[in-house]
Amino acid sequence: MTNEWRAGAEAQPGPEAQPGPEAQPGPEAQPGPEAAGGRQGGRPEVTRRSLAGLAAGAGIMASVAGGIAPDARAAAGEIGEPGHTPGPREALALLMAGNRRWARGRAMHPHQSVPWRLHVAAHQEPFATVVSCIDSRVPPEIIFDRGIGDMFVIRTGAQALDDLVVLGSIEFGPVNYRSARLMVVLGHQKCGAVIAAIESIQSGRPAPGHIQAVVDALRPAYRVAKPLPGDLTDNMIRAQIRLTVRRLRLDPLLRARIADGRLAIVGGYYHLRSGIVDLIA
Repeated sequence: MTNEWRAGAEAQPGPEAQPGPEAQPGPEAQPGPEAAGGRQGGRPEVTRRSLAGLAAGAGIMASVAGGIAPDARAAAGEIGEPGHTPGPREALALLMAGNRRWARGRAMHPHQSVPWRLHVAAHQEPFATVVSCIDSRVPPEIIFDRGIGDMFVIRTGAQALDDLVVLGSIEFGPVNYRSARLMVVLGHQKCGAVIAAIESIQSGRPAPGHIQAVVDALRPAYRVAKPLPGDLTDNMIRAQIRLTVRRLRLDPLLRARIADGRLAIVGGYYHLRSGIVDLIA
């Protein structure tokens, strides 16, 4: 992206969104021993089975967003006992508890020690996959207060998808690792890729090089957001999160895992100033 084009695109961000109310967590416990584990290993039509899977994912999101943590260990950021694999609900509770710590300036930095680094050198057992934007202010491991070996992370401009490498990379974790029970699509406030896409679409000027592919991938979100009241940029960011969640829930490989409870997919919106992640899909 050239400096001129980028400067023109980022000169018109919308007003900063205000974060919603945050659920109050219980008292935070001290972290215990770090866990160990091992490895095992077009758009489809909507079916009755897929709809059941979507409903299950929505129920998990609602329960955790409402403040239900499976136990004190999850609130403190622990994975649990050695060999324990968090289910979708517990995995989401772990991430949201970590985000609360980050937002309050009380990060615990789990799974970042030298012994843990040596431990995961032999194997990995991530409990989540995060699909997020490339923005330098939104590193998932930091804003969820996690460490190495905890998450697969796939980052593209405005978490845009394709039908090849990006989608295959997203499928890789849940398909090859039983431990990867949760997927989070993470967008954020004042997304530069969305701002740039709006400028390109409205002006009719193509973006330079391959950046145009990102603009094209964001056109559906623009069409959803354009008629809505309020700030176009923020509406488009939220639309992109929800559209990406919907598309991933309908992916054949992921849909089968959602239907039988092996996977849940949710969408989050990150507030740059407060550090809070709101679940919106």
